[in-house]
Amino acid sequence: MSRFHLALTVDDLDRSIAFYNRLLGAEPTRVESDYAKWMIDDPRINLSISTRGSRRGVDHVGLQAEDEAEFAGLRERLAEADAPKLDQENTTCCYARSTKTWVHDPDGVAWETFHTHGDATEYGDGTLDAARLAENEACCVPQQAG
Repeated sequence: MSRFHLALTVDDLDRSIAFYNRLLGAEPTRVESDYAKWMIDDPRINLSISTRGSRRGVDHVGLQAEDEAEFAGLRERLAEADAPKLDQENTTCCYARSTKTWVHDPDGVAWETFHTHGDATEYGDGTLDAARLAENEACCVPQQAG
């Protein structure tokens, strides 16, 4: 079963960690100097917060696949969507190594579908990173086409 993913950009990581610890009733599963993540089972969510990016609030939303077969199914559903897609194979972002497909909904909301293969020691080093960071944006979210 896939897990809903919500990525937020925050001003003060420590203050936000304290808030989400109380809200979720759980400690983060990963904390870095600029990032924290909670993997919660009830509700089933991957919530990440980061101080990267220029706009505070919702950075992107997504669906995290538990395995390769589930990810293949998500990619098949995206193939039917009437939207340009960006596939990323074995990319690093948010301190994780993942395979991803990105789309934007009709109103421009970025949706990430992904399967994580393991942890990484850096926030991001994929080909998208340099361009996004140059714009003071998060490394993960591609620009909307058109």
